[in-house]
Amino acid sequence: MLEQTLRLVARRYRLPALSAPSLKSQKLSAASILAITIEQARRALSLGASPDDTLKRTFIEALARMIREATDTQNGDPTFQTMVLRYRAAQVREYASLAAQAGQDRRQILTSVNAIAHPAKLQRIPAGQQRDALSRLQAAALSADWPKLSASTQQLLDAAENANECSFKEALIRIRQDSALTRLQRLETLANDNLVQQYLSLGNQQGPRSGSAAAIKQGSLSQQRGAAVEALAAETITALAQRLNRTQKPNTRYRAVSSMHVPASIPGSPERAKSEWDVVLLQQTKAIDNTPVWKICMLVEAKASVDAATTDLPRLLRGLDLLSQADEDTIYPFEAREGTVLLDGAALRPLSIDEPDLHNMVLYCSNAPADASPRLLNAASRMQLLSAQASLQFAAKLIEQQEVDAHSLETVWYQLLESARWRTVLNQYAVLRQVRELMVHTDDLSAAIITAEAEQP
Repeated sequence: MLEQTLRLVARRYRLPALSAPSLKSQKLSAASILAITIEQARRALSLGASPDDTLKRTFIEALARMIREATDTQNGDPTFQTMVLRYRAAQVREYASLAAQAGQDRRQILTSVNAIAHPAKLQRIPAGQQRDALSRLQAAALSADWPKLSASTQQLLDAAENANECSFKEALIRIRQDSALTRLQRLETLANDNLVQQYLSLGNQQGPRSGSAAAIKQGSLSQQRGAAVEALAAETITALAQRLNRTQKPNTRYRAVSSMHVPASIPGSPERAKSEWDVVLLQQTKAIDNTPVWKICMLVEAKASVDAATTDLPRLLRGLDLLSQADEDTIYPFEAREGTVLLDGAALRPLSIDEPDLHNMVLYCSNAPADASPRLLNAASRMQLLSAQASLQFAAKLIEQQEVDAHSLETVWYQLLESARWRTVLNQYAVLRQVRELMVHTDDLSAAIITAEAEQP
């Protein structure tokens, strides 16, 4: 029944093999043409052939077109435009570098200020000029007013010049000479530069800033969607287990568990491997002291979008490989939401990442609608193409209204074909097709389960 269910379930997310593009087609976006040419190049290489010059020319022209579209001030890509701005302007690169460290620098300065001007310490200092100055110092640190903090530090140093308070003066000097304060002051100065202002404006167009209330709300909604899909997948696989128990031999028992964690006792490297499986269909193989021991029949990952599944696949494959490293003579305890389940190491070892086996073992479950016009070039590959040195140089010349030559993008083509760093881009459509082959809608899976049960003799 399980095999019949997998055969019957509709694959509404499935993608076709790509055919060679026609540049005369007005319906194909530059990104789609790139995806098709990259896939044609991958196929040629897999057959031991070299992609021809026509394919190279198609790639270069499509990449140039995508860069032109991304740099358009009205309808372009603000993320890419910030990258080009960093590439073009030294002050923007400096600002971006300082901004990345600003949080740590602020904490460092506040810690140093608190050492001498923490509110609790201020209460123990008699009212007067020193206490007032320390209060201003504390207020400046809390409000990130670095010029005021620097001035307050100098004022305190001047007042303490003749005082016999060496440790206090040393603390003030450390704050004033701290490279973190220098960087924060430089960051504030750079923020007034016109190109930096443009950079910040483009950043605001990219959605809520990390850590902002809007970003936190967005993350919370995303988590809620993910949890809802996971609950739906667990419900569906539990129904499958119940139907299997009704239709299979009396001594065959199935169950579904969710949020199943891989124990650290399994040999092999867990680095970047999936260590928690959303939903797992188990079949009992034996019992030890009346405790059932199970094997994995199906691994199910719940995803709210196709893109989420695509980026998850490498971790999933590493997770499968990790499970297959199990010792065949060991029974492993796996912690799941429903409690501890014992899995037979001998049944874990045959797990394989080969595509036929994967198709019978792994499902991505979603409740997202199938897109009528799927994006053929994934976001990560698109950004890697745009962020190549030659692409940034081409875009910078466009923005500066210099003469450009699309042939300068030829280096990106050769990097794609030859560099290991570009392997994920070269294989991106093959991976996308593989993910979509593994992906089913929860409604389709439920329907297939009911039909498969009805067809049982």
